[in-house]
Amino acid sequence: MKKRYIIPLIVIAFSAALTAVGRLSTGFADFYADVIFPVISTPYAFLSGLLPISLGELMIIAALLIFGLGIPLMIILLIFAKKQRKRTAAVSLTASLWILSFVCLTEALNCFALYGCTRFSERFFTASEHDNEELKELYAILINECNELAVQVPRDENNRFKISIDTVEECRKAMKKASEKYPQLKGYYPKPKPIMFSYFMSQTSTSGMYFPFSMEATYNNDMLPEIMPEVICHEYAHLKGFMQEDEANFISFIATLGSDEPQVRYSGYLDALEYVHNQIYENEIVSGYELTNMISPEVQNDWFRFLPDNYWEENAEKELISTETVETVYDTASDTSMKLNGVEDGVKSYSRMVNLLLDYYFPNGD
Repeated sequence: MKKRYIIPLIVIAFSAALTAVGRLSTGFADFYADVIFPVISTPYAFLSGLLPISLGELMIIAALLIFGLGIPLMIILLIFAKKQRKRTAAVSLTASLWILSFVCLTEALNCFALYGCTRFSERFFTASEHDNEELKELYAILINECNELAVQVPRDENNRFKISIDTVEECRKAMKKASEKYPQLKGYYPKPKPIMFSYFMSQTSTSGMYFPFSMEATYNNDMLPEIMPEVICHEYAHLKGFMQEDEANFISFIATLGSDEPQVRYSGYLDALEYVHNQIYENEIVSGYELTNMISPEVQNDWFRFLPDNYWEENAEKELISTETVETVYDTASDTSMKLNGVEDGVKSYSRMVNLLLDYYFPNGD
């Protein structure tokens, strides 16, 4: 067998082995996350960050073109270029193996091997059982914090939160400040990049995305700027090796909570309040419903907002595939991917953010 086949096959086998060891051995996964991953990820993130647009998005577009154009071209050549069939097959197989080896390696190094490490919450907090009374108390705490911050942030003519800061710089400061207490958050933070095809992200209700194969934090450029602080800190958490979505949510909350900028703190508190509010009503804690009446008009103007008003009407011509179909397919794919990586409850794991908030505010069930 020729080297052009052997080398990518070895890379694929190594990637599979790394993923398996990282998943089966918490000790190895922790060592990898603390010692090896920073050495690999920092220069990679720096180099990909030199490109002003998302390298990961370009890679995805290239992959779609290869599949959409390359495969039909290969079939045509195999059928009609009879004398070149062997060469066509060899070139196609070689290209496929090298592309697959790159994807497998970057996913293993920058994502899959990290799922087995000790969770952030387990390193720094103690998981406890919590009752509905504590959930109600947490709801009241977050409502109070949001009400206080809502009058400290800039507002537009419709009395809605209007961000006026350098969000990226403030998020970098917030993460670096958080790293003083949580060392794994130390290091380089590249500039997050907007996605060109943000309408597709909107269809999937996605605000941000981490690309392991390009070590980039990206965001939906169509979403409201006011939710960006929470989103950027969430994606930054992924860049530091925290793959679990609820953990990234919680780290984002911790980072925004410690920011010196009220607008950043408000973004983080609003996100947390939405999660807890949903849990109150999902658990049907009727005695907690009255707390909702304590939410100020300003906060009510700001929460549960993701896209600008009239977004769907103004962008209707961009809908090549129905939003319902795109969202269903994306949710299914995300849920499957998470479960394959050991997240048993799949996309429902996002809601575990509430448990982490309860552990943070009520350690040891106190």
